[in-house]
Order: sequence, then C-alpha cells, then structure tokens
Amino acid sequence: MLVIYGPMAQISVGKLFMGAFIPGFMLSGLYIIYIVILSIVKPSVAPVPSQEELAIPLGTKLFALVKGLVPPMFIILAVLGSIFFGVATPTEAAAVGCVASTLLAAAYGRFNLELLKSASRDTLRIGAMAMAVGLGATMFTAVFLRLGGGEAVSSLLTAAPGGKWGFFALTMFIIFILGMFIDWIGILFVMIPLVSPIGEAVGFDPLWFAMMICINLQMSFLTPPFAYAIFYLKGMAPPEWGMETGHIIRGVIPFVIIILIGMALCVAIPDIILWLPHQMIKF
Repeated sequence: MLVIYGPMAQISVGKLFMGAFIPGFMLSGLYIIYIVILSIVKPSVAPVPSQEELAIPLGTKLFALVKGLVPPMFIILAVLGSIFFGVATPTEAAAVGCVASTLLAAAYGRFNLELLKSASRDTLRIGAMAMAVGLGATMFTAVFLRLGGGEAVSSLLTAAPGGKWGFFALTMFIIFILGMFIDWIGILFVMIPLVSPIGEAVGFDPLWFAMMICINLQMSFLTPPFAYAIFYLKGMAPPEWGMETGHIIRGVIPFVIIILIGMALCVAIPDIILWLPHQMIKF
C-alpha cells in the first residue's frame, strides 16, 4: 500500500514506512489490550493451555519463537533496510526481497525448480491483476479529471462544513465506505489524485494525511462485503470449529472500532506519525 501510495502522491516511500512504524505498533498494542481485557472478562474465549503445553520448558518455547521469527525478520530487514539506508529504491528493494526469500528457501532445503516455477506463476498472476486494476483506475481518473470531475470533487469536499477538518472527515468517510466494496488498490488509484492535492492545499502535512488514509484502509480488510480478512479466516478455520462467517463478522467489529480509536489518537497527536520521519530527516 505504501509503495503504491508514495509515487502517486510524490512522497518518499522510506518516509511513509517510517511514519507507519509507530501507528502500527500503537494499533498492535491496542489490539493486545482489548484481547487481554476480553480474556479477563470472558475467560471462555481464551481457554487455559493444556498441561502438556504448560509443561514445555520456557527455553524450548523461546527457541521456537526465535526460530519462527528470524526468517520473516530476515526478509523484512532485507527489504526495508535497503530502502531506509538508501541502498535501493522500492522497486529494487522488491528484488532484494526475492533474493532473500530464495536464500531462505535454499537454507531450508526447499528450493527447487517446481517451487521457482510456482512462485513465478503466482507473481505474474498477481502482478498482472494489480497492473490491470491500476490501468483501469488510471484511465477512469484521467477521463474524470479531464471532464472537470476533479474541480467538482474539490468544490464538494472543500465546501464541507467545518473547514479543513470537515474536508478531512468527509474524505475519511468516503474512503471507509469505498473500502466496503472496492479493492484498496482501486481506491488508491482513484482517490489519491483527487484528495491528496486538496489535503496539502488546505494545510495538512502530506505525510500525515497519507498515513491517515492508509490507516483508514486497514478497515477495508475487515468491513464486509469486500473483506479480505473475514474470508481468509473463514477459509482457514477447521470445519470442526463450526465457525460461520457471521461469527467472524461479529468478532471483527471491535477491531474496526479500535482502528477508529487509533485514527482519533493520530488526529489528536500528529507526532505519532510524524516524529519518526522527522528523526530520519535529521540524520
């Protein structure tokens, strides 16, 4: 999302990643707090581990944790590290990630010709899908702007009561509603050329405004009918759990509310987003 957003709004992808760190940890912390409180209030949602699990030594658990975290951390550091330290552009960093993934597959003894062919096919299919969505959205946006739709949208948004905060609230609401029905890639391609220049013109920091949109779009993964996370969880839940889609929808509602709380905190304290990128600029 950030890699696509950056070039469209002419914002450094590295700054976007730095701006996403603290909000990401903040949302994770809010999720954890909610889960802990819910587990205390309603213990049945978080059953106590079995005696066999409790008997496993702490050292064994820590080793398993580290063993599970090192491979993905290696890939993350390879990609983000190459961007942050100016070694590679975001596009080149993707290639660095491919090399890191290949090295890990080889280290685990799983790299073979069939895996390479399968990964290449999946990459081609997903890349073609993203390019097709981007092409269609770009054509729509270009025609829309050429016919004067940009001025109409600008007039509508800037005429919202409440000044720039009215514009901000209306923009966030529109993106939230679109997230229920449209893929986030399409939303970025259609909305960013329209609202990003207006946001900067009315006085919002472009980096802060961009991150608020990206945080808002996290709800698009949870809000039906177009909700990736809900269908992913439904697909991976074992049949014996008896997990229906309705159960998952009810379960994600608190997390949507938590994201809204996170957005409110970022509005009240902009440095949640801006502090780390500003430190990056100093160095």
